[in-house]
Amino acid sequence: VAERFITAMDDFKSKNPSAPLLISYDPDLVRKQAAASTQRFEEGNPLSALDGIFMAIKDDIDCFPHPSRGGSSFFHEFRQVKEDAASVARLRHCGVILVGKANMHEFGLGTTGNNPNHGTTRNPHSPDRYTGGSSSGPAAIVAAGLCAAALGTDGGGSVRIPSSLCGVVGLKSTYGRTDMKGSICDSGTVEIIGPITSCVEDSILVYAAILGSSNAERIALKPSLPCLPILNSSDSSGILGSLKLGKYTEWFNDVFSVEISNTCEDILNRLTETHGCKTVEIVIPELVEMRNAHVVSIGCESACGLNPYYEDGQKVKCTPDTRINLALFRSFSAVDYVAAQSLRRRLMHYHTEIFKKVDVIVTPTTGMTAPLIPPSALKSG
Repeated sequence: VAERFITAMDDFKSKNPSAPLLISYDPDLVRKQAAASTQRFEEGNPLSALDGIFMAIKDDIDCFPHPSRGGSSFFHEFRQVKEDAASVARLRHCGVILVGKANMHEFGLGTTGNNPNHGTTRNPHSPDRYTGGSSSGPAAIVAAGLCAAALGTDGGGSVRIPSSLCGVVGLKSTYGRTDMKGSICDSGTVEIIGPITSCVEDSILVYAAILGSSNAERIALKPSLPCLPILNSSDSSGILGSLKLGKYTEWFNDVFSVEISNTCEDILNRLTETHGCKTVEIVIPELVEMRNAHVVSIGCESACGLNPYYEDGQKVKCTPDTRINLALFRSFSAVDYVAAQSLRRRLMHYHTEIFKKVDVIVTPTTGMTAPLIPPSALKSG
């Protein structure tokens, strides 16, 4: 399997146009991990259900000995990787074969996956289209069938968007469920590390493996215990019938193409007809305000994390869209950030009230399908 993976990666390198999935990769490390896993199975001692599974790690999550560039051309020169990120260490202890660092939109500050530094990852289903971002490489390598799973980061759709556009499963959990130690974006309040997989069941398995808050978050946030289904239990088979699905029609239909909302509507109807789920109409107040609060929150936190390097003369090495985004984010004031947090508390209250009536809020993940890649964008973003 390892040799087939290595051959496939060589094939991807030689593709024209270029479609880089991994930007840090060592075939010998893959062979070494695969040999160790094979030996454990031959001895009857696999470490877990994930032993021997091939996984890629997004380039803003530490995976020793690979550098963490955050998709940039320079960040690894200032931030040395000395050990695995907490989530990666948990996967390694499960026997996962970590194949390397996956491509991404520079510093996660974009939703297309465009990357002039290392080349833009292309959608495996249609190479002339974007994967979505910022976890472009992780989503594409799973969609291409080369890895069963990958880890991405998500503060504003960076796991969910490429997963949607590439036709795989992406999970953004509640903040604090997974330990952010060892990721470039480890000092905010919205960013999480989450799995990208080919099916929901695999997402559950990987999520269970990386679960666990840091000590600081456990004390401050007091996260409740996660509730995961037992996949081989007959008791789980009828649980869908009890679910109430909240649908805000105005938001549900706010898409670029009605084909998307119609497809999602068909899925809701199938859940109702097959499993007995009930769809409940809801209203989510202040969606525009929610978007504004999110932009200010993630913008300020991104600027805070990158500011020391940005002011140290490195901004000229950033891509144009990164520089534009950081210029916007740096224009936000402390007053803006505090106001955004006040809005977040109010919006959380609205959602708490909604979840007293429904179990899930359903909506299309993205309002459009994968967009075409403009040839002019490949060099400058």
